[in-house]
Amino acid sequence: MKYKRVLIKVSGEAMAGKQGFGLDFDTIGEIAKVIAKCAKNGAEVALVVGGGNFWRGRSGGNMDRTRADHMGMLATAINALAMCDALEGEGIETRVQTGFEMRAVAEPYIRGKAVRHLQKGRVVIFACGTGNPYFSTDTAAALRAAEIGAEIILLAKKVDAVYDKDPNVYPDAKKFDELTFMEVLQRGLGVMDSTATSLCMDNDIPIKVFGLDNPENIWLAINGEKIGTIVHK
Repeated sequence: MKYKRVLIKVSGEAMAGKQGFGLDFDTIGEIAKVIAKCAKNGAEVALVVGGGNFWRGRSGGNMDRTRADHMGMLATAINALAMCDALEGEGIETRVQTGFEMRAVAEPYIRGKAVRHLQKGRVVIFACGTGNPYFSTDTAAALRAAEIGAEIILLAKKVDAVYDKDPNVYPDAKKFDELTFMEVLQRGLGVMDSTATSLCMDNDIPIKVFGLDNPENIWLAINGEKIGTIVHK
C-alpha cells in the first residue's frame, strides 16, 4: 500500500446512510469491512468520527456555545462506539480514545498509547474531537494526524471530490483533481475548516477528499489510486 499510517475522517452523516439521521448499521458494517481489509493488509489506521448524524454545536440556536459543543462531542462518542463494535465484528482489535475522560466506556486520549496501539495492528478511533469547544472534528482530525505521524488524512465525505461550488445545486460545478492548501484557503473551498486546513499546511499533511458512497474508495485511497481530490503543498 502507498500509505502505511493513515487517519480517516468519517462524517457522522456518512454513518447515518440514506436515512440521514442516527445510525445505519448496514452502512457502518460496509465501512468497517473495508477498514478491516486495510488493517489486515498492514495499514495502521486511526479514525476520527463526526457527530452530525445526531447533533452539531451550531444546531443549538441560542444555547450556550460551549454546552452545545459538548453535546456534539458526546454524539461523536456514540458513533465511535458503534464503529468500534462493527470493526471488532470483522475481527479487528479496536480502541476508542476520547478527548475528555469517559473511563467507563473508553480510554482517555494519550498519544503514546495511541501510537502503540497502531504499532500492534489495532485500529484507534478518536472521539470527542479535541476535547475543547469551538474546535470542529476537522480540526481534531488534523491535530491527531500530526500527533500520531499520519502520512495523509483520508477525508471521506458525501461528495466525491472538491468542487468550486456545490455540485448538488449547480450542475456546472467544476471538479478539482488537485489543489494546494493556499488555494483552498484563498478560494474558501469547503474541504475542512480554515483552522484544520492551516494545521495540515503547517505540518505538511496532505488531504485526500473522496466520496464514501462506495466504501471501497477507502481501500483505493490508501493504495494511492487517483480518486477524488488531493490537497497538498
